Amino acid sequence: MRHGKKFNHLGRTSAHRKAMLSNMACSLIEHKRINTTVAKAKALRGYVEPLITKSKNDTTHSRRTVFSYLRSKEAVSELFREVAPKVADRPGGYTRIIRTGYRLGDNAEMCMIELVDFNELYTNEGKKKTTRRSRRGGGGGEQAGTVEATADATETTEEAPAAEAAEETAAPEAEAPAAEEVKEEAPAEEPKAEADAEETSEDKADDAEEEKA
Repeated sequence: MRHGKKFNHLGRTSAHRKAMLSNMACSLIEHKRINTTVAKAKALRGYVEPLITKSKNDTTHSRRTVFSYLRSKEAVSELFREVAPKVADRPGGYTRIIRTGYRLGDNAEMCMIELVDFNELYTNEGKKKTTRRSRRGGGGGEQAGTVEATADATETTEEAPAAEAAEETAAPEAEAPAAEEVKEEAPAEEPKAEADAEETSEDKADDAEEEKA
């Protein structure tokens, strides 16, 4: 019968249970999270949270009281130096129990117990979301990047025909003066041809006169 059984004895004697909880509390303070069974985690939560509350008042009496439970100078120093400033604004509920399944050997329900303020996934401190929005009112950053890439591509494709058209317009302008020069040179050759024709006619006349003589 469980007459007068107000808490879980965990199948251990009083001294064994206190030593085990003290050891688990030191490990939780030093490592900020430990894996254990759900029954032990619930017993540890009731054991360590009053000590964390005590650590908010950093006095010699508080340190000696906490040391009488933990029996570890390193754990006491860590508790008052690192943990207490983090939980100063929290009015209780310093630990979180996350169930992780069942143990393979005896099918005991396992969990992870951790200090709430030392889990970076659940705390919003230190990290701020930086969103980059496009001027066209698109969706996320990837869509904005694709929109910008397509815009750049269209600009380059528009610039290419413009450059080709400019080259084509420049080429006829360059060729036009050359054609005009050819046209101007053509009349200059006509007097030469007339002079050659006159010379040949004069030669023929001289030959004819010589034959008559």
